[in-house]
Amino acid sequence: MCKIISCLQFFTTTVLKWIPVLHNDRYKQIIIDSLSFLTINNRCKVYGLVIMPNHIHLIWQINENHKREDVQRDFLKYTSQQIRFGLQDTNSDLLPQFEVNLKDRKYQIWQRNPLSIDLLSRKTIEQKLDYIHANPVKGKWMLADDFVQYHYSSAAFYEEDNSEFKFLKHYMELFE
Repeated sequence: MCKIISCLQFFTTTVLKWIPVLHNDRYKQIIIDSLSFLTINNRCKVYGLVIMPNHIHLIWQINENHKREDVQRDFLKYTSQQIRFGLQDTNSDLLPQFEVNLKDRKYQIWQRNPLSIDLLSRKTIEQKLDYIHANPVKGKWMLADDFVQYHYSSAAFYEEDNSEFKFLKHYMELFE
């Protein structure tokens, strides 16, 4: 289906210590804005997403003229900085929980070693989309009564053709 460098990937990153900082919509918007920037600048295409209180899942494709490691690093670095700035601006009680005092940083928002898995078939892509779209209504979260109602997800894009997140692409474009 694809060359290895341009495969769709399932990407997951988790907030340090599973702290639910992304419960705040302000910080979810940072994720959305960063993904929009990356797509506008032709660094990647985004086919699916969900932003949970303490982790995110993406289905994305890094564009061929960019390295996966570079795009991931820039995405995580930028979102981390912006979330930290927001926590500092609001004097949030959460900020001290992100103190790590490493030689290259005082704070860390994302856990190290995010997960990135190549999606090599349509069936696998659909399984991962189903998984991320169901995430907000499973287990302890119950962030919405219906997965399509959860705003910070691509579910409404696929189920209701809601194009609020202008950067989203439909995965079926890859099979036309």
